[in-house]
Amino acid sequence: MMKANWIWTPDWHDEDKHVPRLVLFRKEIKLVQVKKAVVQISADSRYKLYINSKLVEVGPCKGDSEVWYMDRINVTDFMKPGINVIAIEVLRYPLEKEKGNYSVFRTEYPGLIFQLDNNITSDNQVNMIQNVISDNSWECFVNRNFKIISESDVFAPLKIYENVKGDSSLKGWSEQRFQSKGWSTAQEYDQYQISRQVSPGNLLPRPIPFLYRERAKFNQIINSDDTQPTRWKRLINGTGTVTVAKNSSQMVEISAGEEMTGYLKLSMCQGAGSHIKILQSEAYVQDEMTSTNGMAIPVKTNREDYIHGHLDGFTDNYTVAGFGSTDKPETYAPFWFRTFRFIRLEIKTGANPLKITDISYEETGYPLSVKTKVQTSDKSLDAIWKISERTLRRCMHETYEDCPFYEQIQYAMDTRAQILYTYQVSADDCLARKCLDDLQRSQRYDGLLNCSAPNYTSNVIPTFSIYYILMVQDHYQYFGDESLVKKHWPTILRILDFFDKHLDKRGIVSKIGGLNIVDRFWSFTDWTPEWNQTSGVPAATLKGPITAESLVYLLGLESAADLANSLQEYSVEKSLAKRISNLKRSLKAYCVGSNEMLQDGPGIDTYSQQTQVFGILSGVLEGSKARNILKETITHREKYAQCSVAMSFYLFRALEKTNLYAYTNDYWNIWRRMVANNCSTCIEAEAGDRSECHGWGALILYELPAVSLGVRPTKPGYAEMLVNPEIGYMDFAKGFVVTPRGKVSVEWHKENEQIFINITAPRSIRLKLSQNSDYSYKIQQY
Repeated sequence: MMKANWIWTPDWHDEDKHVPRLVLFRKEIKLVQVKKAVVQISADSRYKLYINSKLVEVGPCKGDSEVWYMDRINVTDFMKPGINVIAIEVLRYPLEKEKGNYSVFRTEYPGLIFQLDNNITSDNQVNMIQNVISDNSWECFVNRNFKIISESDVFAPLKIYENVKGDSSLKGWSEQRFQSKGWSTAQEYDQYQISRQVSPGNLLPRPIPFLYRERAKFNQIINSDDTQPTRWKRLINGTGTVTVAKNSSQMVEISAGEEMTGYLKLSMCQGAGSHIKILQSEAYVQDEMTSTNGMAIPVKTNREDYIHGHLDGFTDNYTVAGFGSTDKPETYAPFWFRTFRFIRLEIKTGANPLKITDISYEETGYPLSVKTKVQTSDKSLDAIWKISERTLRRCMHETYEDCPFYEQIQYAMDTRAQILYTYQVSADDCLARKCLDDLQRSQRYDGLLNCSAPNYTSNVIPTFSIYYILMVQDHYQYFGDESLVKKHWPTILRILDFFDKHLDKRGIVSKIGGLNIVDRFWSFTDWTPEWNQTSGVPAATLKGPITAESLVYLLGLESAADLANSLQEYSVEKSLAKRISNLKRSLKAYCVGSNEMLQDGPGIDTYSQQTQVFGILSGVLEGSKARNILKETITHREKYAQCSVAMSFYLFRALEKTNLYAYTNDYWNIWRRMVANNCSTCIEAEAGDRSECHGWGALILYELPAVSLGVRPTKPGYAEMLVNPEIGYMDFAKGFVVTPRGKVSVEWHKENEQIFINITAPRSIRLKLSQNSDYSYKIQQY
């Protein structure tokens, strides 16, 4: 039971409430002995916990206005008998939404709560608990030399980059015998001030594992204006130091070897007054500019070409205090993890030389354990798998993220695909469950969800609520957890009711959205060049509703009908079936052109591959007609907006459904070009590749195990699996796939027109064989 109170600094002025602030807390404690020490901790907005100067953990896990998370940490290995120093940094974001990180909630009560329980045995063998709690015995200090700077004047959802002036008075603040002159005594909140009903008082256990942190080094010096560049190489290898002479400047560009998320650390000696800029970048870019969604972005070619390109990114600034020595260097470590592939250091010294003793980082991310492995006859896919696995890892932290460099926001459409990739390579649903809960709690008064959650700002893309429904169905298929479906069922029905209430007199979804920022809601569909001027929305939106919103709604109805059947909600299933039938009839009556293709908007003769794909997946287009229409968009690409990386998952499902999967060989060229351009992760889109690492791009993590090997459930919880690998354009495929019921191994190859398939699977999975006469099976179950 928590005995601690929330505490905060009394040195909190009105100006502090309106900017991000870093507040330091410390307490020295004496322990008789250390048997098992466990800390419970949370903060508004974020904390970093140090014990005896070692970073223990970072948190709390991202919550929202309804739920705040408490971390429980075993700190036994960090403690010692005698004096211990507990030191905590708390980053507090202001209530104004534009002045803080979009995915981090904050409340009226900035604060810290802490409790350490040390289970010991007394001299007379009586079990005791030695408690340390947050109260007015703690000291605190507002570091006003720490400032957060916005990464952009246009769109800045992170607010994590810093302008920091080193402070010699803080030297050794996390160590024993620190002279805390100028520090304040912490104040406790009254128990009635912080309600236990809502955040931050509504403390719940952390629902996901802690992120891993692994010490790492940079691996290469790319470019430098130093006449002795080898000394920088020795520095990053940990075998030397670099001294920058007084009244001089130095520039060096360093590579981590791949896209990385990690906590940066720079150590230095002397050099008072020196100024250091640390630019973090994903790639070398060209001087030429393009734009996406109204944002100017540089053109990219070879991501490693420093000769013809330059680094573009975000910058931290640090002014050196000069108190560092060889045995105890001054360190600068930005509070938040950074995303980078390349780092550029720009150093300008004053009257004192500066010695750099270390630049390194701790890699961090969700502890994803990839167990699935696949090989195919197409060796070019090996490199695509490699960058895709890295992409998924870099887009998983306390939530799934669209991209780690620009936003770090959990969008429903992006995340639906990322979750499927996770299921296929790890059978891990922990972060997926949290995602579903995050999205559920974001439901609005009208039934729609925020398109991303947790998100301190309001942001609605109507169809993204449907992707949440698809997520629930996906989870049920993979894990068979009926209780999870029941938990989310009321939310699903309210989403569907929103769309039902917004059908026009023709029976299709009315114009519920449109352009980003301009209209009330954003009807984002895909990033394709033809829709660049309309912010990723079919241009038909300028004249009325778009067909894609009706088609995605139809997918939601069909998923919900399947779930209703599983829950034995037969009256609801019957009602949904009627809505499905009526919507299909209306779409065929009002949204089909003379060429039998689905129009981008009712009565508007513009057509796109995306609209046909959703028409096929929803069953509006069927059979040979569906196949011919999709083939038309492939063979005459110049006539139709094409699915980009964002929509490739759905394009591949349509290719599979229409027996056109061999065309994936052509579409893998998008990723082959990424590899050729030395991308280390999957880009956001070819039409303006702003982000170098975008989660939806890790498509191959689903395609190879689920489709090429055919390992995916056909009955909830993998009770049944259809052994029907998609041959496509390949000659063979082999590998093993982890499932919630155990590992499934598949190997197949072609001989003339015959396909020979060997499969080994757990006995608990019923294997259903394809009726394809060209398939010859050898089955083994364990």
